[in-house]
Amino acid sequence: MTTTAYLVNIALIGLVLLQIRGRRLTRAALLVPVMITVWVASQYLHGIPTAGNDVLLEVGLALTGATLGVLAGLTTRIRLDGGVGVAKAGLVAAVLWVVGVGSRMAFSVWASHGGAPAIVRFSMAHHITSSATWTAAFVLMALAEVLGRTGVLYVKTRRTGAVIPRGGLLRPAAA
Repeated sequence: MTTTAYLVNIALIGLVLLQIRGRRLTRAALLVPVMITVWVASQYLHGIPTAGNDVLLEVGLALTGATLGVLAGLTTRIRLDGGVGVAKAGLVAAVLWVVGVGSRMAFSVWASHGGAPAIVRFSMAHHITSSATWTAAFVLMALAEVLGRTGVLYVKTRRTGAVIPRGGLLRPAAA
């Protein structure tokens, strides 16, 4: 995992942890995590392998990501503040998000520091054809997690009748 990848993952965790105090849901607050993840995907996802059980791994991790993202979104409260939605992530939302991002980081660290032989054995036993499959699966997991959470927050915010203004990413809610 590159330094940039670590920084991106830490930034994604930070964005959710900031919502524990409550953050206004602006367009930037909703779209920046999506844009970061799409950029990362463009750097790492150069195809989706489909041989052997590759698709099964990719779909499985994408569904895992979507589940974590949707659950994180569902456990984030939305309230109105002057007509604008304010997202307040609870402990469960934060933990779910950190589990998703953290599991990808942990796998990468493990793979780079002694876990590669075990991954190769697992891949051979389960007909996973290449390391590109693992990369695709984890990138799809991240995309699904971010899109799932963002989609749920958008729907919950619109259901409150809130507007989603243009605005800064890190603006806290009014006290």
